[in-house]
Amino acid sequence: MRIDNLKTGEVICKRRKELGLTQNQLAKSLNISFQAVSKWENNTAYPDIEMLPKLAVALNTTVDALLGYSSVVTDYDKRYNTEEYYWGLMPNRICYDIMKILPPIKPYRVLDIGCGEGKDAVFFAKCGYAVTAFDISEQGIEKAKKLAEHNKVEVGFFKADIFDYRLDTEYDIIFSSGVLHFLPDTDRKEFCDCMKVHTTENGINALNVFVQKPFITRAPDETRDEEKRHPWLSGELFECYHDWLFHICREEIFDCNSGGYHINIVWTR
Repeated sequence: MRIDNLKTGEVICKRRKELGLTQNQLAKSLNISFQAVSKWENNTAYPDIEMLPKLAVALNTTVDALLGYSSVVTDYDKRYNTEEYYWGLMPNRICYDIMKILPPIKPYRVLDIGCGEGKDAVFFAKCGYAVTAFDISEQGIEKAKKLAEHNKVEVGFFKADIFDYRLDTEYDIIFSSGVLHFLPDTDRKEFCDCMKVHTTENGINALNVFVQKPFITRAPDETRDEEKRHPWLSGELFECYHDWLFHICREEIFDCNSGGYHINIVWTR
């Protein structure tokens, strides 16, 4: 894992200023003195380990980033830092599968987990769904907002990390494409259980994950930190959703810079 040049104090100072916060405002949100924040930023003291998760939330970042480690955020911010849309503008095929099962006869609530630059979230909103979407990449969220504005639709975009964020609202449709392989296997059942609990009766979970296949070699990608990616095992998703009705199971080779073998599955509660 690569360590960036910035020290923790410099990271804190940079993020605080980007968010337009004073040292006193940051201190109040953490219930500490502004002198403590000043010492962190001057690198004369460091946050206690118990404080790091709270500090990461307050600064809208991750603990890894606070400690100066490179992360998947850097990877995707680089991909999205162009005028063009990295993943294009055509919606994922699984979006059409969702529409067949639960057509927008009313504004069903959709959550797009790991929305990237927003193409799928905006598509759902254009079709009449009430859409909320988040991603870890600030660059991606900004482009998603511009895409929604261009298409004259409302989408509740916000920045969040799947390691920190847990659902607290029910949705009719929970959708995630090419994101859940960032979760280690120890966290997957708990995350899937959370999605299931926060899905309305007869609602949908539509997931797309990369799976390990011995006959598929993934394309090399210098920007990709393989230590942070954990492909699923064949059948693993079915174990998490053994008590739900599945509608679609499609396995295919995904041919792109993040390529590999992936599986699309749609369940209803």
